[in-house]
Amino acid sequence: MAATPIDKTTFAELRKIDTPTITNVVATYPRDPLCLGLYNPWTENWYTDTSIRCLYPELGAVVGHAVTCVFGLPDPNFPSRMTFMDVVDALYAAPKPTILVIQQKWPAGLLVRAGLAGELMVTSMRSLGCVGLLSNGPSRDIDAVRRLGFQMLLGGVTAGHGEMAVQAINVPVSVGGMDVAPGEIIHMDENGAVKFPADKAEVVVANAKAKLADEDKKLKLLRKATTAEAVRAAFAGESYSAKK
Repeated sequence: MAATPIDKTTFAELRKIDTPTITNVVATYPRDPLCLGLYNPWTENWYTDTSIRCLYPELGAVVGHAVTCVFGLPDPNFPSRMTFMDVVDALYAAPKPTILVIQQKWPAGLLVRAGLAGELMVTSMRSLGCVGLLSNGPSRDIDAVRRLGFQMLLGGVTAGHGEMAVQAINVPVSVGGMDVAPGEIIHMDENGAVKFPADKAEVVVANAKAKLADEDKKLKLLRKATTAEAVRAAFAGESYSAKK
């Protein structure tokens, strides 16, 4: 899994920024000079949809290199030789910090019943520098994981599961409407998750800081505004005020 090294300072700065601001500079406003335009904002799957729920909003943003895997039912036609220990090996080998992205592939009706990652799995992941889990299915042991300070964005919560199998590790996956390749950077908070290439991390930080500074100026004007004219003036130059 190829990954661009990112220093601790850059990760620390990314954690200070909310995920919507990251999306703003990654692709949301392609006409904005601060937007990198890394994806077509509507046609590419670069952020999560409403099927994903943040379990611990109080933890704020977490950021990490994506390690990916696929879980599903044991398949008699494909007797998998992989186990969760192979996922552990992938987390250990990856640049730190990591976020584990699990695509759960179950037959219809089972996706909402498979409480995959509990306290044991999460504790082992956390010990290897993993700071969060992103998955399209549910997990469990929510109170225990809360005490670990480990972020989870999931399709839901449920108490149990049946026999399962690791079907693939470090392959492209799709979770909550977002396509993720191993090594991409995942930034996620209570608003959802967004991805971007690791080699863009520093410019994402710089542009996000500039975007927040610009928004702060506008917010100060808007808080003082008492007329439509004053609101229009605050939005001067923004897409909200541009004539189509």
